[in-house]
Amino acid sequence: MDAAYWTAVRAKDRAFDGTFYYSVASTGIYCRPSCPARLPKRENVAFHSSCADAERAGFRPCKRCKPNDAAAEGRHSALVARACRLIEKAEEPPKLDDLAEAAGLSTFHFHRLFKAVAGVTPKAYADAYRQRRVRAYLKSSKSVTEAFHDAGFNSSSRFYASATEVLGMTPTDFRAGGANADMRFAVGECSLGSILVAASDKGIAAILLGDDPQALVHDLEDRFPKANLIGGDRAFEDVMAKVVGLVEAPGTGLDLPLDVRGTAFQHRVWEALREIPAGSTATYTDIAERIGMPKAVRAVAAACAANKIAVAIPCHRVVRSDGSLSGYRWGVERKRTLLEREGK
Repeated sequence: MDAAYWTAVRAKDRAFDGTFYYSVASTGIYCRPSCPARLPKRENVAFHSSCADAERAGFRPCKRCKPNDAAAEGRHSALVARACRLIEKAEEPPKLDDLAEAAGLSTFHFHRLFKAVAGVTPKAYADAYRQRRVRAYLKSSKSVTEAFHDAGFNSSSRFYASATEVLGMTPTDFRAGGANADMRFAVGECSLGSILVAASDKGIAAILLGDDPQALVHDLEDRFPKANLIGGDRAFEDVMAKVVGLVEAPGTGLDLPLDVRGTAFQHRVWEALREIPAGSTATYTDIAERIGMPKAVRAVAAACAANKIAVAIPCHRVVRSDGSLSGYRWGVERKRTLLEREGK
């Protein structure tokens, strides 16, 4: 595990805090993996399973990350949790200065702490919360205008600017349960089992893999309960053939537009996945660093799991820190096969 632990130390990966501690021979101290101190030389570093283990070896706790102060971590989590509740209860997103004042911290320190604990900035959290609210209000409000005001959007232009990307369709269509949205789809077989391809007027909206064709259709129906699901015609056969070709040779790429639907954070993660070259892999920590949020490893993993466009958005190229395969929506064996086909 030393290689994985050293990778976590280099990335200052908060996800490993409590899993292990590292000591530095040249300074005589031990730290959490996420310690903000300057990265030591590898030859001076040793790993320990607990604070007691490090202290028995003659090391003292770091004064910056305070590895033996479990209470401090709990206090930080509680501060961020309270800030999240303030954001959720406010009619309009609170200002950063007001949230920091309520937490008793400077604006800079609060912003850094919130991002480290929550994995996103306060603004991103507020936006995501309002997006969840608007989904709920669109189903029950009398009008779209009423829904976005109830959800906390004080500007219709700001709401409509991101609505289609977040909802996957216009607010009016979403409010109708996707009743006005046409979705062409086809189910077939490939070397990895059953495959379903669905596309809107914008592009490929879903590539699903599995063992049961009917289960794939139910998955699509769950996503668009009132959409016009239309069986693919002869022209759609060409789309299906190109997608199957991608599965058989994932390194070739897909020259079809995608209709990528998700939150702003998910879009950032999925775009980073598409930048991983065929034949290469990246860890969840690598992706978190690429999008400028090194502490959001778990959130990155969740975004990978939410990907509905298999292979074209290559979440199969993301592996654990130790290089092992896990967490693939369509099964680890399919993930292994895709990587083998790419020559990795």
